[in-house]
Amino acid sequence: MRKRLLSLLLPALSTAGLIALWYLGRILLGPDRLFLLPAPHEVAAALSAKGPALVAAARNTALGALLGFSLAVTVSSLLALFLSLSPRIRAGLYPLLMGLQMTPVVVLAPILILWAGPGLASVVIITFLICFFPMVVNTTQGLISTDANLVDFFRMCNADKRQEIFMLRVPAALPYFFTGLRIAATLAPIGAIVGEQTAGTSAGGQGGLGYLAVVYSSQFQMAAVFAVVIVSCLLGFVLAGGANWLSWLALHKWHESYHRADL
Repeated sequence: MRKRLLSLLLPALSTAGLIALWYLGRILLGPDRLFLLPAPHEVAAALSAKGPALVAAARNTALGALLGFSLAVTVSSLLALFLSLSPRIRAGLYPLLMGLQMTPVVVLAPILILWAGPGLASVVIITFLICFFPMVVNTTQGLISTDANLVDFFRMCNADKRQEIFMLRVPAALPYFFTGLRIAATLAPIGAIVGEQTAGTSAGGQGGLGYLAVVYSSQFQMAAVFAVVIVSCLLGFVLAGGANWLSWLALHKWHESYHRADL
């Protein structure tokens, strides 16, 4: 009971401290620059006033984030299975994956606009590119890090390659997979917002949180910009929470990390 109370009390105290620092920051800024840092109550008023627009934009951003995230999970899982088959395959493809990861997504945005057009398709591709690399790296690492003694035991029992992969390596790789999943879930809304700012469109009501951030900042509606930031954070919490719940659902009954956490 005490531990549960602390788990609720500590975040509340941290939030109160952050708000106090926020007001202190406004005092230090001075009256001439107060517009740069709207007060928490002004941000709350903007959240209320811009509520319908923020909800609609969050829905569009969530759609792009979920589609890009789902595509990244699917493609990275299949590619990780392929990479785990041979060190030569990994040696041949890893440099290409590293090159893809090192390429700034903003540079690719004009190409994507020409290929897929501005809007949801480009946003999904950008989100996919941002989420893909941590997923494929973590999953591949899990597949090739299976206990060598268990691999030898499977082979001693004349298990074929398919049985070794799906009955041994895939279950052993699940903690790595869900680590990548949690990272990708955190990156997905960031990717969607970046995509909306670089390759999105507001036509047909497709404007998301990234679009609203650009519009409000160009109009110097700083309280509204902070409201967009808060909604974006909430969206990130929802996606990360969903990934954590899936991880718990798959691992809590048998993986040692959850048992140790309970002690």
